[in-house]
Amino acid sequence: MTKTTDIDYEDIQGLVRFGHGQLSASAFLLLKIADLEAARRWLNSAAITSATESTPAPQSALQVAFTAPGLRALGLAEDLVEQLSDEFVSGLGGDTNRSRRLGDTGSNAPQHWRWGGSAETTPHLLLMVYADPTRLDSLLTSIREPQFEQAFTQLAELVSRHNGPREPFGFVDGISQPLIDWQQQVSTDLHQRDRYSNRLALGEVLLGYRNEYGLYTERPLLNPLDVDRDDALPDAEDQPQLLDLGRNGTYLVLRQLAQDVRGFWQFVDDQAGADPQQREQIAAAMVGRQRDGTPLIAAAGEAIDGSEPSDRQNHFTYARDPHGHGCPIGAHVRRANPRSGDFPVGVDNWLSRLVRTLGFGRRHHGDDLVASSRFHRLLRRGRIYGVELTPEQALQAAADDSEERGLHFICLGANISRQFEFVQNAWCASSKFAGLPSESDPLLGNREPLLNAAPTDHFSIPRAGAPARCIQGLPQFVRVVGGAYFFMPGIKALRFITR
Repeated sequence: MTKTTDIDYEDIQGLVRFGHGQLSASAFLLLKIADLEAARRWLNSAAITSATESTPAPQSALQVAFTAPGLRALGLAEDLVEQLSDEFVSGLGGDTNRSRRLGDTGSNAPQHWRWGGSAETTPHLLLMVYADPTRLDSLLTSIREPQFEQAFTQLAELVSRHNGPREPFGFVDGISQPLIDWQQQVSTDLHQRDRYSNRLALGEVLLGYRNEYGLYTERPLLNPLDVDRDDALPDAEDQPQLLDLGRNGTYLVLRQLAQDVRGFWQFVDDQAGADPQQREQIAAAMVGRQRDGTPLIAAAGEAIDGSEPSDRQNHFTYARDPHGHGCPIGAHVRRANPRSGDFPVGVDNWLSRLVRTLGFGRRHHGDDLVASSRFHRLLRRGRIYGVELTPEQALQAAADDSEERGLHFICLGANISRQFEFVQNAWCASSKFAGLPSESDPLLGNREPLLNAAPTDHFSIPRAGAPARCIQGLPQFVRVVGGAYFFMPGIKALRFITR
């Protein structure tokens, strides 16, 4: 791949590039438009944080994204809305087949959600406010001035007061993030990109750039004769005679996940017979890492593009652990990112490529069962919520603890279907991941039986030279309580949409 045009960081919302991790408090406001003209005025003048570097770093950040009903409510032409992805247009909770594929059934079903499960509870827009914990409340007060109150009705406010390195179950999180190729120098040629890499084509995250296939994802393009040139939309890189409403924008998936921290650790403790060492081993096997983030398999000196050898937590693949003796095949993080390439280990010349392409030369049954990770990576931007409950506290006798803990799961990507939905459906929610027999994700699984009534409430831990240990009767540890698909436009497109 050759570099095409320079990146206009002023046109990209800063969440994509920075994640705002230094701003440890956040509030996500889920809003309906109450007054169209007031909403347009407020959004058009809002100080949206861009991806431009600044010194010193900003003390707060403001980002905005829209649902398909929100874009329609703002008056965006229907033919432009329809040029956005089908998944975005139909919505996260608006299709029973999608819900089934994503595991949003049973207690996870949209009809049980607090927001996003119906037209009435689906927001028009998501306003994301980031700040230092001491400034969040005052910042929200300043935002809620009279014009804002006239423009919007609030459906919900999702607040995170801290953003530590550990997710609610107590494991270090956010380790495996793709390194975005901002310089647009990474090749997408099959013969150069057939191994697992931590470096990701820019077009996998932002619309308007080449993706890992070397192609441009479909997005709304406009004839310049149909718009006012003062709108200053960028030209489409692949069709320069057209203006690009999608360029520098991305899709944002938000799912509110409630986590039963006490239930998780007490179940694991019961399986371990209250033995502390066994408890840690079982919990690590289910997650796929130790609590401090240490992987369960050795790096073995693997060369991984985009990962430094000194990065012990991320400098590895599962190629040398095909049977899951180090990290169980069904472990949560192995499902979420199998670290697979276009070809398995041992395919390094034209003859071995041909042999594998014809379906021969498999070393074990799982060689070809998992798709290449580079086409399905997610850029995660989630935030934890609720008062921390350590594993040690969770093991104590049940107290009067009504506090909900969980994750405001957020991911960004240019293709909802090929990225978020594929990972959630084919890897996390699948009961057949990598050839496993009717086994659900040990953390995210909804424990619903299959259509043939086969149970999915078990987890296997393979052991070398011995039968696998099978843990039966897993409760549901994570419950979906809200969610929606959003489009987070570039800042120029935002001004066009709200003009």
